[in-house]
Amino acid sequence: MEELTVQALYTLEETIAAELFAGVGYPWEILGRITGFITKLGETLDKDRYEKKGDCIWIAKSAKVAPTANINGPVIIDEGAEIRHCAFIRGSAIVGRGAVVGNSTELKNVILFNNVQVPHYNYVGDSILGYRAHMGAGSITSNVKSDKKNVVVHMGDAGINTGLKKFGAMLGDGVEVGCNSVLNPGTVVGKNSNIYPLSSVRGVVPAKHIYKSQNEIVEKRQAEE
Repeated sequence: MEELTVQALYTLEETIAAELFAGVGYPWEILGRITGFITKLGETLDKDRYEKKGDCIWIAKSAKVAPTANINGPVIIDEGAEIRHCAFIRGSAIVGRGAVVGNSTELKNVILFNNVQVPHYNYVGDSILGYRAHMGAGSITSNVKSDKKNVVVHMGDAGINTGLKKFGAMLGDGVEVGCNSVLNPGTVVGKNSNIYPLSSVRGVVPAKHIYKSQNEIVEKRQAEE
């Protein structure tokens, strides 16, 4: 299960939340600690670079936030990030440096690493998106199973019971998700992999692969990377 670890999926130098991952094996283990981490970290941020806006909301002075965006704490929006028209941040979210949260996109209990893009009609909940990950228009993370049981990460015939009832997706660095795709609860996508548009994804997609369908996941050729 090495490819499911924090080290295999993420470049920790590309997030203000690197400390949260210290000593953690699988990245979903930190989902229940995001809220407290933001509250603690926010109070230590450089006041010359970040402003505290309301209850547990810290926004970098270089970030662009549309006046129509709805932001609830605890939240940290890092330098150079852009929060566009009618974005809805429900809380417990870290938006990385240079990241884009777009029109009608909703975030809840998430970490977006630096330069992540969720720019058009996305829902991202109980998830972690790695450096330069991108979700196409209308793609979402589904974070609760229909039977409300604990989420299990399936990899081949093996499975890891996460003990979590809410768990969306773990996207490694450089992942590209096609438009109108659904990432079902417990999805893990390895670094630099691509998801075809209109996909329904569950389980593990290895690094440097293309997800065409549940039965067709192919390794990327060098020219495609």
